[in-house]
Amino acid sequence: MKLSLIVPCYNEAENVAEFQAAVINAFSGCGYDYEIVFVDDGSHDATLHNLRKLHQKQECPVKVISFSRNFGKEAGLYAGLQHASGDYISLIDADLQQRPEIVRDMVEILENEPQYDVVAAYQDRRSEGKVLSFFKQSFYSIINKLSSVKLEPDASDFRTFRRSVAESILKLGEYHRFSKGIFAWVGYETKFIPYTACERAHGTTKWNFWKLLNYAIEGIIGYSTAPLRLSVILGCVTAVAAVLYLLWTIVEKLVWGIAVPGYATIIVLILLLGSCQLFCIGIIGEYVGRTFEQTKDRPIYVAKEILEYEQ
Repeated sequence: MKLSLIVPCYNEAENVAEFQAAVINAFSGCGYDYEIVFVDDGSHDATLHNLRKLHQKQECPVKVISFSRNFGKEAGLYAGLQHASGDYISLIDADLQQRPEIVRDMVEILENEPQYDVVAAYQDRRSEGKVLSFFKQSFYSIINKLSSVKLEPDASDFRTFRRSVAESILKLGEYHRFSKGIFAWVGYETKFIPYTACERAHGTTKWNFWKLLNYAIEGIIGYSTAPLRLSVILGCVTAVAAVLYLLWTIVEKLVWGIAVPGYATIIVLILLLGSCQLFCIGIIGEYVGRTFEQTKDRPIYVAKEILEYEQ
């Protein structure tokens, strides 16, 4: 098998058939074989029903992995990698904002430029608001300063890569997954190409501000220990500030005879130091919590149904 397209799906009932038709049209006359690996991430609509129909018809080779519940897109990508059999593997969304024609271009790049192992796409024009754009730029700026691996700003999960890259990613069995960080961590020579995202064929986006914020926190904690160092630095700063304030209070009393401030000062200091302590404990808790979940060694996903095709 030359190419595997991994397609995570969550409530994409109206899109999956149209997506398959777009793939068949895009790869018509390509001269090599390909497969579509659909991963149903515990959808609540008719996504799985429609995927079963696509698998039954087999207008092109189709595999379907159905999760027992919603485990998230990262788990879907991991499951797709486990079941993909292509020499080249592409990650693409089902909503047709990312066009299959671009995947064909990516394959051509890998074929003609052997120095590259990954071709990743980034949006050259974004239609999102200024506030969301500001937070995204801030996230990339922060994580690239804190982490030992560098993320390409605006690069998406929409990418095509060689089998060797997939095998390297599958060796990383971490429960909390952050695909952008994983791709940066495993390395390999990557070529970034621009693309323009199309309108969704049907439905609405599954991402909102809070999900993106949680995803960003996952990336920072998963690929940097700098927040732990921040708690140490914050503790040192508050300790130095407390000593300086103590010295100033003594000088005030001995030199000028001014009465030592009382209730208000104590309350302010207690609130300040208490908030610093809680902040540091919260940072440590995030790391401890992830360590706890990882040590339970639970599977990244649970598949209730896997539909293969005859080769």
